[in-house]
Order: sequence, then structure tokens, then C-alpha cells
Amino acid sequence: MGNCGTRSQALSPGRKKKAARAGVLIVVATGTLSTLLAPHLPAQDRPSMALEFSSGWAGFADDSVIHHGVFAGGARFHLTPRVSVGPELVYMVGPGNDRDLILTCNLTFDLLRPHATRPRRVTPYLLVGGGLFQHRNRFVGQTFTHTEGAFTGGGGARIFLTDRLYIAPEARVGWELHLRAGATLGVRLP
Repeated sequence: MGNCGTRSQALSPGRKKKAARAGVLIVVATGTLSTLLAPHLPAQDRPSMALEFSSGWAGFADDSVIHHGVFAGGARFHLTPRVSVGPELVYMVGPGNDRDLILTCNLTFDLLRPHATRPRRVTPYLLVGGGLFQHRNRFVGQTFTHTEGAFTGGGGARIFLTDRLYIAPEARVGWELHLRAGATLGVRLP
């Protein structure tokens, strides 16, 4: 069905509004919870905040796969040595005027505990998040935009180049239904 296909028509307008409200609620609740919990955890037990920048590929399910370039930025705040939360903003560029913007609050779980205060050289992780998805495209001279709830889930492995700098290949699945593969460059702040 062209560049937009069925993915922009998957939900009725009422269900889209409910999904968008649910996404906002998830982002606000997770952000509030992490803000309230983080100060009560001993700082020496938690790694410092990390900033992450990603790029890669995403393929949306439709009559055929709709390929997108992916560019993202985010932050992770540790609640415990293995659990972190934080926002992520993703911009996807598809064919023609097809553009997507995704804002999620992600929860990341490291599968391996750090050695004392140092990260392991390779740290596999799982990630899940929820928030908002906005799709924009242009049809016969008019711009069409819709917003709805979003989720993301997947995993990867952080490969530390130094104690603070790492790269992380990862794979995810998300809604609007898509697969995503990419690499992240991250830095843990002092």
C-alpha cells in the first residue's frame, strides 16, 4: 500500500487516543518513580549516569518491509548497579516523506553484575520501554500526522572500550510493529 500502508490505519481514532494517553502515563509514571527512588539509593552502589547516541536500521511490517534509517539519543540513570531507567528520543527516516518520532522511557537490566565499581568488559542487557510514537507522511500535497502509544523491547551487549566509553550492538522489536538493529556509542559521566 505504498509508503504508509496499513500501519497508519491499524487503530481507530478512539483507540489511538487511548493508546497515546497510556504512553504518556507510562513515561510520566516511570520518570516520577525513578526520580523518587534514585536519591534513596547509596551513590557508591550505583554507576554514574550514561549518555547514549545510536544509529541503525528499522524495518516496519506492511505489504513489504518499509526500510528506515534510525538516529537516537538518550540517557540512563542507575537505580541499582544492574537496573537503570531513562528517556530515549528516536528519529526515523523512511522513504519519501515518511518520518517517525518515538519518545520512550526505558528500563534496562544488565545480565551481569559489575566487578566491584568497574563495569565488565562485555555486559549483555535486556531493555523494555514505553511512550509515544508519532508518524508523519505526505499524501497528495497534504501532511498526515498521527500519534499513539509505543513500546520497545530487546537486548544487546555493551562493550567497554575504557571504564567510561562503550559501544553496544543491539536488536529490538517495537510498536508500530517494526524490527530495529543498530549500534550505540555511550559514555558514563564521572
